[in-house]
Amino acid sequence: MVALPQWSDQSTNAKFVSDVWRIGIRGMPDGKGIVGNAEIVRCLKHVVEGETGEEIRRSAMKWKKLAREAVDEGGSSDRNIQEFVSTLMKF
Repeated sequence: MVALPQWSDQSTNAKFVSDVWRIGIRGMPDGKGIVGNAEIVRCLKHVVEGETGEEIRRSAMKWKKLAREAVDEGGSSDRNIQEFVSTLMKF
């Protein structure tokens, strides 16, 4: 994933993508605030080639596995929605 934040919460999302979840790279704007073609090409090469690309793919697969476990029957999301519905049914 190449994150190109423009405004609002997108900068926070881009930080999580690149620094926390490590599933992508953040494109950097030039002095005029524009992310040019060369920067986009650089980012894409980082994502698909070499050691950085491998690390990004490993991290993405890790998060995919964790998300799947959370939504599977008995996972944390499944349990939370069941608890939420149970609470609503009491009213």
